[in-house]
Amino acid sequence: MNPSSPCEGQIPEGDPPDDWFHLSTMSLGTQGSDGSRDDPEEPEERGRLKSKLVSAWNNVKYGWSFKSKARFSKTSPLTMLGQSYLLSHGVERECFRQAFATLLWLTYRRGFPQLDGSSLTTDSGWGCMLRSGQMLLAQGLLLHLLPPGWTWLSANHVSKDDMEVQESRSLGPEVTKKGRRKSIVSFLESRTEVTHRRVVSWFGDHPIAPFGLHQLVEQGTSAGKKAGDCKAVDAASAEVSNLTVYVAQDCTVYIDDVVRLCERPLSEGSTGPSPAWKSVIILVPVRLGGEVLNTTYIKCVKNLLRLECCIGIIGGKPKHSLFFVGYQDEQLLYLDPHYSQWTVDITQDNFPLESFHCKCPRKISFSRMDPSCTIGFYAKSQKEFELLCSTVSTALSSSTEKYPIFTIAEGQGQEDESDAPPNSITHILTKDKARLRRTNNSNSMDEFVLL
Repeated sequence: MNPSSPCEGQIPEGDPPDDWFHLSTMSLGTQGSDGSRDDPEEPEERGRLKSKLVSAWNNVKYGWSFKSKARFSKTSPLTMLGQSYLLSHGVERECFRQAFATLLWLTYRRGFPQLDGSSLTTDSGWGCMLRSGQMLLAQGLLLHLLPPGWTWLSANHVSKDDMEVQESRSLGPEVTKKGRRKSIVSFLESRTEVTHRRVVSWFGDHPIAPFGLHQLVEQGTSAGKKAGDCKAVDAASAEVSNLTVYVAQDCTVYIDDVVRLCERPLSEGSTGPSPAWKSVIILVPVRLGGEVLNTTYIKCVKNLLRLECCIGIIGGKPKHSLFFVGYQDEQLLYLDPHYSQWTVDITQDNFPLESFHCKCPRKISFSRMDPSCTIGFYAKSQKEFELLCSTVSTALSSSTEKYPIFTIAEGQGQEDESDAPPNSITHILTKDKARLRRTNNSNSMDEFVLL
C-alpha cells in the first residue's frame, strides 16, 4: 500500500503539509539560554498533537455547508435501487423524496470516543471508504428486517425546496380518545420505527455498535493494522443471526458456495419445519476498465441498478469514495460520506435520527466514476436467490464488451470459505478500495432542482 495514503494515517491530499505541522509544534518548545529551542514533546506526545491538529483541519475542511443544487430532469425517469420515478408527476416525485430520505446516510463524525490504540476522535479525512461500506450494509439490513416498501415516517416531513411537495396521505386511522387501543397500523408503524432505530444504532460511533467505526478499526487492529487503515472486515453479530454475506471471487459468484453458506440444517429436536435458508448479501468487487471507466459497461451498470435485488454500489470517483444508489440519464445518484457531523450518542433512548438521513440527492457523471467498485445484492429467501441469479445474468448480458463485469456460475470457487464463523457478516469492505482519498466535499445542505 502506498505509504502516503491517508488510509495509513497520513495527512490526506489537500491538508496542511508536514512543514506546517513542524512549525506549529516547535512553537510549543522552550527557548534555551543560547536562543535554541528544546522540544519537550516525546514522539508519542508529538503523535497525539499531530493527530489533533490534523483532526481540527479535517473538521473545518469537511464541515462547511454549501448550497449548490443538483439538477434533475422532469422528463427522464430516475431509477433508484430497483424503482423508477418520473419527477414530473407529483405523487412519484414525493415517493422518490421519501424513498431517498429513508436511505441511511453515514458520514464522517467527530467527537466520538477515542479509537482503541490511537488518539483519533474523528474519521474526517480517512474514513470515507468505511462509511460507504457501512451504507451498503445498512441498506441490506433494512431490507432484511423491515417490510417491503417501508419508508421512514419522518421522511414525510422533510423541508421543502424548489420542488413542490404534496401533503402525504395518512397511513392509517388516528386514535386520540383516551383509553382506546392504538390501531393495528399504528402498532405496526411503532414496531418498524423501533427496528429502524435499532439498525441505526448498530452503525453508531461507539465501541458497543456492532457495525460501527470502533468495531471496524478493532478488527483491523487484530490483523496488525492501525486506526486509519481500510481493510477487509469480518464483523460478527448475534443481532442478525439469519443473515450471511458472500464475497465473489475473481469476479465470479459461485452458486454452490452461496448455497453452502445459506443452507441451514433443521433444529435438533424440532417437531415442525425450521427455517432452512439464511438471507444473503452478495458483494461483487469488480473493475470496469483500466485507468478510467470503460463506457461500454455503463448500460450494464444501469441495468443492475434497475434490479430490486441491488442494494447499491461502493464506488466513487478517483480517490473519493461514494455510495451509488441510482441514476438519471448519464449521471449516477449517490450519497456522500464527506461531511463532518458531531457524533450522536446512540446509547441514549430516543437519540436523534435526522443526521442519519439525507434529503438532498447528488449526481455525478458516469464518465467520472472510478472503475474499481463493489456491487451489492440481497436475497431474502432461496426463491429470491434463484430469481437474483436469473435477473442479474440477464442484466450482465446487455454489455457489448467482450468480457462481462462478472459472472454467475455453477460450482465452487477455489478457496474454501467454510472457516468463516457461522451467522457472520464477512468481509464488509475490500482492501482494494483502501487507496481512495477524498476531494470536493459535499454535504447534507445541498438541494436539487428540476430542469
